[in-house]
Amino acid sequence: MSGRCFGVYVLELVGQDDRFAAAEAATAASDVTPIAAGLATARGLDDGFETLALTHRAAELVGTTDASLDSAAVLLEAAGIDRDGTVAVRARDVRSTAGIDTQAAERRLGQVLVDRGFEVDLEDPDHVLQAFFAGADDASAVDADRDTADIVPVAPGDDGLCALGWLAVETDRDFADRQPTDRPFFQPGSMDPALARALVNLAGAGPGTTVLDPMCGTGGLLLEAGRVGATPIGGDAQRKMVRGAGENLRALLDGQWHVYRGDAGRVPIADDSIDAVVFDAPYGRQSKIEGDLDTLVADALAEARRVAARAVVVGDRPWNDAAESVGWTVESTFQRRVHRSLIRHVAILQSRTDGV
Repeated sequence: MSGRCFGVYVLELVGQDDRFAAAEAATAASDVTPIAAGLATARGLDDGFETLALTHRAAELVGTTDASLDSAAVLLEAAGIDRDGTVAVRARDVRSTAGIDTQAAERRLGQVLVDRGFEVDLEDPDHVLQAFFAGADDASAVDADRDTADIVPVAPGDDGLCALGWLAVETDRDFADRQPTDRPFFQPGSMDPALARALVNLAGAGPGTTVLDPMCGTGGLLLEAGRVGATPIGGDAQRKMVRGAGENLRALLDGQWHVYRGDAGRVPIADDSIDAVVFDAPYGRQSKIEGDLDTLVADALAEARRVAARAVVVGDRPWNDAAESVGWTVESTFQRRVHRSLIRHVAILQSRTDGV
């Protein structure tokens, strides 16, 4: 994808948390609005869309209707189609919520296109029509507890929703193969690369930016920041982690990067010289730190505020009060369940200009 794409698109989201996925999608698309379980619309796509972790693909929207084959066929029969060449249909029962026979849907909609004069090529088509079917019984699409004002839910009808669209962009899923256990240096508790990618995207990482992780551990966040084009800088108080992060970056990342040994509360970087800070705070009982955890995180947040205007902080508890006390505005918050006993709290922070 090159340059901004205008128009209305339907996005197929990844995972079960549409609110979090839509927030990440909004870093590379405009007016992202969830419309059904695992689906959202957007007006315009930006460069970098293909680096999203929590979106599978975007398709130029033809229209929406209820989630039945008859309705989808009627919609396609009536739609204007301004394109030439061969076509194929790809149907998706999103999260298996609609109970649709996807092969039957592909045959039915493919026949509509044939009747309209198109030639079908299943191997190498010029255009792919995506048919997304989503059920109406997945509450994750409409979450009443929302604090991100620009992401507004739209409930599907009682019969679910079908969205048709011409495939425009598929995201790069290569990062999913870079599991922490496959890296040269591994430690238990390392962050999943999909979550790391989403966090650096939410921080605003991209070509020409510099991203700091002052508690970098094995370097998972640094790797994903580098892979979306940013220059990653990482620090850690433990010499072992600094060496290990450097080993991982050297083996798995092309381009510039820097790591140093140091306290997250005393970052050796000039004021306002970093585009964004992202860090995963130590987890209470599991953390191996010297001194008080609250003090460490508060100091790290203050240093992040000194060097950058945007940050993402993750922890096993909310750090909102500590962030606000040093001049951050909490833009939005999310909870990501890791397993039954651990929930990661994510806060997106923007600097205040009130002199704090």
